[in-house]
Amino acid sequence: QVQLVESGGGLVQAGGSLRLSCAASGRTFSAYLIGWFRQAPGKEREFVAAINWSGAVTRYTESVKGRFTISRDNAKNTVYLQMNSLKPEDTAIYYCAARTGVVLPTVDKEYDYWGQGTQVTVSS
Repeated sequence: QVQLVESGGGLVQAGGSLRLSCAASGRTFSAYLIGWFRQAPGKEREFVAAINWSGAVTRYTESVKGRFTISRDNAKNTVYLQMNSLKPEDTAIYYCAARTGVVLPTVDKEYDYWGQGTQVTVSS
């Protein structure tokens, strides 16, 4: 099992940056691939980005390509989501999720473990 805790959310103006962190417990963190999802008010949760166990393979939803970067530090049991050029439409609760495997799923039901989420608000 793995437990996940997100941090780094907050209020930022459009065009600004935030870095989210997803800290994991457990000695087998490197066995898990990690995904970031977000849920805006009144909308379904959507995939944002994912990274494989080593960090060598990443995947992004089209709307964040070129603006967001996912990375991981297995020595620190942490995955990061660097978010640049933020837009008001990026406003949401951001969640990290984990599962074992090779393929990077974009569907939330494919993930087994979830954090509690962190709020990101982008003002115009």
